Amino acid sequence: MILCCGEALIDMLPVEGAFAPHTGGAVFNTAIALGRLGAPTSFFSGLSADFFGDMLRASLADASVDSAPCVTTARPCTLAFVRLVEGQASYAFYDENTAGRLLTEADLPPVTAEACFFGGISLVVEPCGGAYEAMMARARAAGSVTMIDPNIRPGFITDEAGYRARLGRMLGMADIVKLSVEDLGWLARGDGEGFLQGLIDGGAALVLVTDGGKGARAISARHRLVEPARRVAVVDTVGAGDTFNAGVLASLSRAGLLSRAGLAALDERAIREALRLGSAAAAVTVSRTGANPPWAHEIQP
Repeated sequence: MILCCGEALIDMLPVEGAFAPHTGGAVFNTAIALGRLGAPTSFFSGLSADFFGDMLRASLADASVDSAPCVTTARPCTLAFVRLVEGQASYAFYDENTAGRLLTEADLPPVTAEACFFGGISLVVEPCGGAYEAMMARARAAGSVTMIDPNIRPGFITDEAGYRARLGRMLGMADIVKLSVEDLGWLARGDGEGFLQGLIDGGAALVLVTDGGKGARAISARHRLVEPARRVAVVDTVGAGDTFNAGVLASLSRAGLLSRAGLAALDERAIREALRLGSAAAAVTVSRTGANPPWAHEIQP
């Protein structure tokens, strides 16, 4: 089982001069994509009891993702209004006093999953940011594989120093790190390659960097691999990185490598297969509107 820990929200996508609600959130999208790819998956977040929360729960159930770890309250759901410019998305978040935002360490479920995934805007704000950091520490202590994709949204950050400190601690606990080139630029502030090598030296078994249409690369202690992006007509990029994460985790899980020992023994073939499934899944997502990850049967070999 893979447990995805982080935000679930409603993306308000532009349509004919108005906005239409779609389920979303970086970590939620990864959970949905994992479920659709056939990986046993559960999801932990704070969900609203309102009809937006019902939409989120229904999407999880449809993808066979277990939402039992979630905490449901009467608080409202987080909203993200999306602006698309030539297919590239930017966001305006409405997150004060929401069901996801006010999650605390007291709400954390027990750690029983083989792997736990973290990331997104849920790491930026309190009290949920502290709760997810504590969850990652528990997962690491329990022997679960930990993965993080910070999916940095600079416009959402109000305490940059505090956020950088949290990411530093969580990156240091991660077995797998995924960064976009934009994330890498924000984190490294100049020395991107040195930053990536520092993650490996600090204990990460696998570091992944995505660069949109240019493809993705993987770095481990023994390997440096590049996977070109699939050529597709891009409709928008919402959920592309989240789907890539799911493809990587699903590939490693299928290969029986989603353990500390398995990651330590990763060979070139296993890393290449993970890159390929992540890239293939992301290519389907960008070919259609919104965060709509593919089902396993839609992936082209």
